[in-house]
Amino acid sequence: MQRTAATLVPLLGSCLLAAGCTTVGPDFAPPAAPSAQTGYADDGGQRATLAEGPEGMWWKAFGSPQLNAFVAQALAGNHSLAASRATLEKARQRIAAVAGKRLPQVDAQARAEYERVNLAAFGFDGFEGVNISNPEFDLYTVGGGISYDLDLFGKNRRALEQATAQAEAQTRATEAAHLVIAGRVVVQVLAIAAFNDRIETERKLLSEDERNVSLTKARQNAGAGTLVEVLSAQGQLAGDRASLPALEQQLAEGRAMLAVLLGISPAELEPTDFTLNDFVLPANVPVALPSALVHKRPDILEAEARLHASTAAVGVATAELYPDITLGASVTQSTSEPDRITSSKFNAFDIFAGVTAPIFHGGTLKANKRGAEAEARAAAAQYQQVVTEAFGQVSNLLSALDSDSRELSARHEAEQIADRSLHLSRRSFQVGNSGILQVLDASRSYQRAKLSLLEARTRQYQNVARLYVATAGGWIGELPQDSGS
Repeated sequence: MQRTAATLVPLLGSCLLAAGCTTVGPDFAPPAAPSAQTGYADDGGQRATLAEGPEGMWWKAFGSPQLNAFVAQALAGNHSLAASRATLEKARQRIAAVAGKRLPQVDAQARAEYERVNLAAFGFDGFEGVNISNPEFDLYTVGGGISYDLDLFGKNRRALEQATAQAEAQTRATEAAHLVIAGRVVVQVLAIAAFNDRIETERKLLSEDERNVSLTKARQNAGAGTLVEVLSAQGQLAGDRASLPALEQQLAEGRAMLAVLLGISPAELEPTDFTLNDFVLPANVPVALPSALVHKRPDILEAEARLHASTAAVGVATAELYPDITLGASVTQSTSEPDRITSSKFNAFDIFAGVTAPIFHGGTLKANKRGAEAEARAAAAQYQQVVTEAFGQVSNLLSALDSDSRELSARHEAEQIADRSLHLSRRSFQVGNSGILQVLDASRSYQRAKLSLLEARTRQYQNVARLYVATAGGWIGELPQDSGS
């Protein structure tokens, strides 16, 4: 035994020296940054400034404590975010699980058995005239063993690299989910404010309709008007009044959607009687430069991490084509007398080195490698697609900022003209210089101008919020911990 150990020790030492020297497969290199010519199609006019991008908690730029509270509640209570954080914890635990395979594996075992030895199987059939019975006895065994994979070609190291990259991708996906939920809450709150404004505007327009009815009745009572004029005015009033229930239903649906985002039931949602006037439209939106966007936006960073994981997977598949060496040792204590289980008399041990080398697997291992390489190419193409879509999204929203400002200015002017036209039409009708149809047409034009102005204003607020999400560059700060972790 001493001679055997003396022979094995140098061999094991040589194997240990060789361990960790080679890691096959491609090394990951981050994708190149955008070129100097890469940019956005529009600079957004005067409302956007190309810089490093918005700071964390960008929604505070709207100046609403209630909005801030809603976003905080959603980030803490949204059930989709809780699931994403739990998935992230699973990915992080996988890193620890894969890293553990690179360490020596130690196991213990214990066994108690009752057995009978069949001596005839070993050629002991007894002597002439003498029968040898098969002995029956109890046997108690305890022991343990240790094994260590030398990982000569880096399969375990590449697997750890892959698991780390996958956890990074899940981290970025979780950050993106938080960013998206915050953006959806802001847009939904603004939509509810717009519904409140729309309902209030419709009620004011109903007051204008009622005023038209009063004018026609006054003229009829004075003998200068007709019943047709009264009915025309009443018809417009009834038609406009019918639009209120639909708006109130849309408001209820908007509240229900906000409650879902917050992770509560609609009945638990606090009052949402705010209007757009309760929010400040940010005068300036800091937009990340293209070169900064690719290093800050979470969906881009997620795509980059998935490309890293796919590259590491090529290394894992490549290492499977090479031999693998495992070192190990074990020791056991076996006796039929349990009180003497610790005696050195019943000790046995072995030391081993094993080599496993693939010879023929029907092309499976090479096919796995080619498949991993194809997946890495797909991940690279997907990364480029995500970057392209991100630049396109920012460009569209920058263009929308400029067009929103110009549209809002035109809508303001149209609303002022329609208001004056309605005022003059009523005066002309009162003195008998025009009919009720002219007043109703002017009233309808004023209603359209008023509502169009509100829609343009709402769109401007929401596009600013969407631009913050598109260029915010990720979740800044610690991710909230999942309550189940």
